[in-house]
Order: sequence, then structure tokens, then C-alpha cells
Amino acid sequence: MFSRVNVRPRSVVVVLAFAFVAIALFLDVAIRNDPISVDFHTYLAAAQVGLRDGWSNVYDQALVALQQKDLVPDQISQPFISPPTVALIAAPLSVLPYNVAYVVWAFLTFLAFAVALAWAGVSKGWSRWIAVAGALSPWWVMHAVNVGQVVPLVAAGTVLAWRLMRDRRDILAGVALLAILLKPNTASLVPVALLFAMRWRVFASWLAGTAVVSVLILMTIGVDGMTSYISQLRQPMPSGGDNLTLHGALDVTGVVATLLRVVIVGAVLAAAYRWRRSPGLVLPLAIVGSLIIAPYLHGSDLCVLAAAAWMVWEERPVLSWRLPLAAGWLLASPYFYLRGMTPELRQWPWLEYALLAALVVAAWWPLTTRAASRSRAPA
Repeated sequence: MFSRVNVRPRSVVVVLAFAFVAIALFLDVAIRNDPISVDFHTYLAAAQVGLRDGWSNVYDQALVALQQKDLVPDQISQPFISPPTVALIAAPLSVLPYNVAYVVWAFLTFLAFAVALAWAGVSKGWSRWIAVAGALSPWWVMHAVNVGQVVPLVAAGTVLAWRLMRDRRDILAGVALLAILLKPNTASLVPVALLFAMRWRVFASWLAGTAVVSVLILMTIGVDGMTSYISQLRQPMPSGGDNLTLHGALDVTGVVATLLRVVIVGAVLAAAYRWRRSPGLVLPLAIVGSLIIAPYLHGSDLCVLAAAAWMVWEERPVLSWRLPLAAGWLLASPYFYLRGMTPELRQWPWLEYALLAALVVAAWWPLTTRAASRSRAPA
């Protein structure tokens, strides 16, 4: 959109914005102090338990802890509570030395997200690449890569699905959304929202793919393995996982938190139905709603928030939407993060609340239909 505007001051703003996010991304790569590979360490340990002791034992936390010590004796150990799919996709890297395996994993997860953004964009000129750099530049993206999180793959899958839906390749879009199975709490509302948006083929494709994956997992880890996984989900989550939740941001628990989640889910599904003629906004709407209702999140999980903001940027090529999004990327930049000038983790959900409110209100806005028709055309 910006590339079509011939006003010189805006061109200067575009160049400066692109330069900033590029510098921010460089700083994020070059200057970090995260505990390197702590999550990948757990994934690979669980995969090795499966390969050596049988996949039914992948949630035997004592065996997982021993494997973690064998991999890196001085690395912190943590329980493996991810879906079985994570251990399965990490398993091929067990043939490599640990440091090499981590580098390969980190490179591929970051590359998957970056390539998905670059390929899926529909904007033209500078605005397309500002969005790519902006979505990659928040501190939580490289944090996810540094700790070896799987969530960049979830973000990549949702981005690919968004573009495939725009191209009316619904079956492939549903397949792309299978990435949600790697970390369901980050995008749990997406399939249901698509159902309310009447994207029947996308939902059916995702549901069929999920059924196939579930059968394969059951055949691999067995009933005992699935029982152990379900048992893990019932255990109290490790400390520090509620900063980005309703409890962390609003200090609500129990009945109040449950009622808030019901209201949020209802608002998301109602807005998804309203957006059924412009389904490109259903994905970011459902992603943001999923993050808000999640009972357990870490900073790295905000990768999917970056993906959602990118989708809104592409769907709404107007300054009234893009300026707040750019401001959010600026606020999340590693420069401000390293200087302690970004919001605390407990404050970031307020950004999600604001974006969700904007999307829900826009679903009932009088000009929604006209704006939706304009957003379908490449910017």
C-alpha cells in the first residue's frame, strides 16, 4: 500500500521504519543472554528416551532427566510436557552431536518462520518487507530460537495457512494448520473459529489430518504413553508460566477467570462468524483469543502473536491499522528490551486485549464489508 503513495514524507517514514526493524533484528541475533537450547535439550532427551527405551516411556520423567544429563551435564533439566509430536520430529537429530543438532534445529525453526512470512505476503514494495522484518524483530522471536522452542513452527504453519486460504487452497490450508498440534495452547481456538467462519473444507482437512496424526501417535507411543501424557497435563504447570495469562495480567483466578474465558471465546466465535466473508482476519482473531485464554504460556509463545499481527498488517493496508502494529513491533524491539524499556511480561497481555478488542469491534463496524473487499486485493 505504501509503495503506491507518492507523498514524500511517507516514503521517508517507510525507509526509516524498515531500517529500524532490520537493525532491531540484527541486535536480537547478536546480543542475547538467554539460556541457550534449554527447551530443545528437553525435546531431544525425550526423543532419545523413545528411541532407546521405547516410545511408551517418553513421559517417564526420570528417564528424560537422565538423558538430559547425558546430553549436557551442566544444562538445566526440566520435565517433558510437550505433545508426543515434538519428540517425534526432534528424533532424527539424535544422530548428530548435541551442539550440531541444536544449531540445525534453531536454524530450521527460524528459517521456517521467516520463509513463511516472505512467501505468504501479498503487500507490494516496502510495506511487504517491513511486515516481514517487523514480525521477526520482537525479542520473543529470537528468544524462542535461542531456547530451541517449537513455537516458531506453529507460527509458520498459521502464516502458510492464512495465505493458502486467501488462494482458496483450503485442503492445503488445513494441512498447514496441523502445526498447531506441536503446541496446541498457542492456537487452540483456530480450528473452532474456522468452523464458525464456515470454512468447512479447511476445518475438515485439519480434522482429518489430526485424526491421522493421532492414530500414528497412538500406534507409536501406545495406550500407556497416551495415558502418561494426559496425566502430565493434569499436573500443576511449572512455575513462571502464568505471567502472560489472565492470572498474571489481571490477577484473576477460579470462577472469575473461567467466566472471562467463556466471554472471550464467545466473542471470538461470534466475530469469526461475522468475518465469514473475509476469513483472512479469522486466523489472527483466533490466535489472539487463544493466547488470552491459555492457562500456561512463556515469552517465546508470543511468536504466534507476531504472526497474528503480520496477518492483520496484510489484511488491513491502511495507516489506522498499520501504525499501531508498527508501534507494537517497535515497543517489542530488542533495543528497548535490552535497555529494560519494554513492558514486563505481565503487561504484554494488554496488547493482546487491545488487538482482540479492535478485531471484534471491526467485525460489527458499519464499514466492515467495504474494508473487507478492499483487503482481498494485494496491497
